[in-house]
Amino acid sequence: MEPSMREPLVRKTSSSYRTFPESASKRLDKEYLRSLHNERLYLAVFAAVLGNFSFGFALVYPSPVIPVLEAEPNPALRLDQSTASWFGSVFMLGAAAGGLSTMFLNDRLGRKLSIMFSALPSALGYLLLGSAQGRAMLLLGRVLTGFAGGITSASIPVYISEVSHPGVRGMLGACPQLMAVLGSLAALAGLVLDWRWLAVAGEVPVLAMIILLCFMPNSPRFLLSQGKEEEALRSLCWLRGKDTDYRREHEQIKDSVRKQSQRLSCAEMRDPFMYKPILIAVGMRFLQQLSGVTCVLVYLQSIFNKTSVILKPEYDAALVGLVRLISVAIAAVSMDKAGRKILLFVSAGVMLVSNLTMGLYTHFVTASQNGTIANKTLLSSATLPAEPTNYITLIPLLATMFFIMGYAMGWGPITWLLMSEILPLKARGVASGLCVVMSWLTAFTLTQLFLHVVVAFGLEVPFLFFAVICAGNILFTGCCVPETKGSSLEQIEAFFRTGRRSFMR
Repeated sequence: MEPSMREPLVRKTSSSYRTFPESASKRLDKEYLRSLHNERLYLAVFAAVLGNFSFGFALVYPSPVIPVLEAEPNPALRLDQSTASWFGSVFMLGAAAGGLSTMFLNDRLGRKLSIMFSALPSALGYLLLGSAQGRAMLLLGRVLTGFAGGITSASIPVYISEVSHPGVRGMLGACPQLMAVLGSLAALAGLVLDWRWLAVAGEVPVLAMIILLCFMPNSPRFLLSQGKEEEALRSLCWLRGKDTDYRREHEQIKDSVRKQSQRLSCAEMRDPFMYKPILIAVGMRFLQQLSGVTCVLVYLQSIFNKTSVILKPEYDAALVGLVRLISVAIAAVSMDKAGRKILLFVSAGVMLVSNLTMGLYTHFVTASQNGTIANKTLLSSATLPAEPTNYITLIPLLATMFFIMGYAMGWGPITWLLMSEILPLKARGVASGLCVVMSWLTAFTLTQLFLHVVVAFGLEVPFLFFAVICAGNILFTGCCVPETKGSSLEQIEAFFRTGRRSFMR
């Protein structure tokens, strides 16, 4: 009688914790993760994140190029304050358009083909930049490279999250940001390369990406959502290894996909299971951009020109890029150990202190040192009067380095990773595109207004505004962001569907 009396209790427990029974499943999952071969998975991720390398390169391209084009002898190519502002910010408009197109492409072509499609506008954009005969060609080239960046920034994190397993998903989820940083550093080759040849160099990672991706599999989750079970099984076998229990993972993914219909209806959007993760992902992308990172990266050399840092602005920009690279690498190795939320807290705190320091320094020190220069435009260093060496000018360099370090350790890579982790499969293609649109429209607005605000109110105003936003980031992380460390995508979906935190353990 005792076994039969216990049986209902067992059934009740397993039905409330449906997909993942507690102890046996956890033990099997750990054994499965230890048995996996990750070499092909790493290759697939590397092929995809070459798109992020190109994206980072294109984003920072104006930093070394704007000072050169401001002094360009050819009047058809010379940039004044207004055109320099557009040259820096129009990239974000293209990225927003790319994000919009991804809402269609991700669910029609799939994640891999969407990434490959981005190579076309990217290659054409670099071609226009390298052969530009006037400002219109420069701006169109920036729009096209931005459009490609919008596609890759929405598709690559989703592709990585869907081909990865929980054991390495945090580390691999930081790779897009890591490659974007490497691309940004590569753009600093503009210190030695002519700006036209710098654009030609941007074609190299695009071509490498398109060639490598031809041999990589599509996402198993996307294939299952399209009813292609055999192809999904082959994809998972290639990614995990033939001698692993990949069929069990295939069944778990298939079970998750089966619970969701192919189309997302308006009525379903009222379900907290749908709108809560979407609002969290969109909110994180919005706050990430409002923290000021894109303005700092695009106008880095110009900001250093204005604050009269102790080294040449272009060398300071290279130093900041190196700090950013090291910080993203630290985040990549610690994300699956420390967790997402603690890194987000630390990241926002460091950015808050850095922005506050930069704002106060600019207000109290730069104004007294430079007099009326403090309220003038951010022009190239050739137009600014020489200032005597003063070691206090290390402060803006250090503040910027810590700001970039804080961003790169948390709110940079984790925002993209969480977007791809928490969005429900049914809405992942559309919602990831929405996140990118929100992100780059915010970035465009900030980069377009940045120079005008500096002229009207001084450089300290935007930095103090960014500091307030970073304080809001801390509150948002504490109140809204779930911890996803070590959880499968199916467990994360189950958490939002049921609200049971036990699914996330």
